[in-house]
Amino acid sequence: MAAARRRLLLLLAVTLAALAAAARAHNITDILDGYSEYSLYNNYLSQTKVCDEINGRSTVTCLVLTNGAMSSLAANLSLADVKNALRLLTLLDYYDPKKLHSLHGGSELTTTLYQTTGDASGDMGHVNITNLRGGKVGFASAEPGSKFQATYTKSVKEEPYNLSVLEVSDPITFPGLFTSPSAASTNLTALLDKAGCKRFARLIVSSGVVKTYQAAMDKGLTLFAPTDDAFQAKGLPDLGKLTGADLVALLEYHALPQYAPKASLKTMKGGIPTLASTGKGKYDLSVVAKGDDVSMGTGMDKSRVASTVLDDTPVTVHTVDSVLLPPELFGGAPSPAPGASADAPASAPAPEASSAPAPSPNHDKTKPKHKSPAHSPPAPPADTPDTAPAESPEGDEEADKADDKNGATAVSMGIAAMVASVALVGATLL
Repeated sequence: MAAARRRLLLLLAVTLAALAAAARAHNITDILDGYSEYSLYNNYLSQTKVCDEINGRSTVTCLVLTNGAMSSLAANLSLADVKNALRLLTLLDYYDPKKLHSLHGGSELTTTLYQTTGDASGDMGHVNITNLRGGKVGFASAEPGSKFQATYTKSVKEEPYNLSVLEVSDPITFPGLFTSPSAASTNLTALLDKAGCKRFARLIVSSGVVKTYQAAMDKGLTLFAPTDDAFQAKGLPDLGKLTGADLVALLEYHALPQYAPKASLKTMKGGIPTLASTGKGKYDLSVVAKGDDVSMGTGMDKSRVASTVLDDTPVTVHTVDSVLLPPELFGGAPSPAPGASADAPASAPAPEASSAPAPSPNHDKTKPKHKSPAHSPPAPPADTPDTAPAESPEGDEEADKADDKNGATAVSMGIAAMVASVALVGATLL
């Protein structure tokens, strides 16, 4: 009897865990699609991919701006700066009207998504929430002496203890928030040098692939740059033996023709086309995500995304801790490098006279149309990425929606089955 009770308790625990996981799944852009007054805010969530960061959180409060307030905020900002403003409006705790009006001591400091980027100085990634006179609730930067620019207006959506959407009157800002590095002002090779990817920088210049990257930057580019240590790894094939064409393919394999910050990578599944992809799954990458760790899989090995050195929609540059080796080039047990640098393969084109600065992606700073684009799906609660590459054809959209419905149905059926099992075991014990 004791063993049976233990089994019952175990089944109850599994059921509750499944219910909790299901409760965590939310899609902020789908929710806001039903509110035309927040269409511009929603548009920017999708452009900057902050929606993926929000959807990946189990507990979050979104402070949303009306179209007028969002238009004023974004008027003279780059998308990189708009992204940070949206992150500062995203609180990593659950606040509903009742909690806002009953703060302990009338005030508290809370963490935001901006604090998680590592770009915030000190407590500048936190927001001060305070009960003001007349029953108002104000929001301000954590900087001492900051004025309460934003005040609570109304509740838009509440999913208790998981997601709260609150309208506020104005954005929250502080001096220095809008100084994000941009692709428009960045020399790509200089950026890579500074990030500890000097060998990779020399290779893309000597092979001419830097021009391919530059041409892709306007529409979207995600670059995975191996660190210098990656080129010293034991067992790395001798890249100096590659032909010029194969070297180009290898370097193009390190880039996606779409904007994919780390949070968005976590939502991807299946084969992801690279700049080297020729169709039929050749030269594709895959994502292996576990918690906050993200690695890129090649089919032969995987490489961890170590850091993000540039994130300016539609361009992001990540460093990775090993060279990505496509099986199309290295599937036949290649010879290891003799320990020398692979900077100058014999058959690669001669280096260019100078490395031109990376081109300036033409950020459209005009007011976007008040229409939400195709949104990224919510990040699954477990370590199972779930989205297709951003440049999927329109015809796939309906299939994606059907997959989402089927997935939701499967989750519901699975939970129902577990609940039934618990009930059955309980009935047996009784």
